[in-house]
Amino acid sequence: MLSLMRDYLRLLLFCTGVLAGIQVPGFIDQYQKSLQAHLAEAQQQLAGFQRDADRYFGGDLQQLINHYATSTDPVFSAGGGNLKDLVTRQQQLQQALHNFNGHFWQPYQQVLLHPVSDIRQEVWQHFSYQLLLKPEAIVFGLLSGLLLAMLIESLLGALFWCTIKGLRRPRPRPQP
Repeated sequence: MLSLMRDYLRLLLFCTGVLAGIQVPGFIDQYQKSLQAHLAEAQQQLAGFQRDADRYFGGDLQQLINHYATSTDPVFSAGGGNLKDLVTRQQQLQQALHNFNGHFWQPYQQVLLHPVSDIRQEVWQHFSYQLLLKPEAIVFGLLSGLLLAMLIESLLGALFWCTIKGLRRPRPRPQP
């Protein structure tokens, strides 16, 4: 009976790991879509400024920013700072999307180590759990299930072994 319970526990751990592991590629997919949407929005916000830069400064947004910044009108000058922030954000998102589309592990590495933090937080808050049945999700899920089951079983086995070893320790005999 104990062996059967341990087998069911192992199966439960494996299934939990599979279901959790399948969520990782789904999260990565939602992060990429959010990154693309934010980049499209930033580009749309810059479109009018880019037209002005094309018309007056040969397409150079930096010259347009400098023109805004050197204005004597404080409202116009502050607009230059806002424009600079928009350009910086668009460049940050463009670089993040470029890095995201690298080799197979690049998206996972970016989301874990170098994310656009506000986008990762947004995706995390609105993440909808899903069963993404793409080959990479299945592999990720199976590996996660196997690793989780092996880790927990190893920890429980070590705990059991230490407990049994402690119970079998010879007791010192009292000295006469």
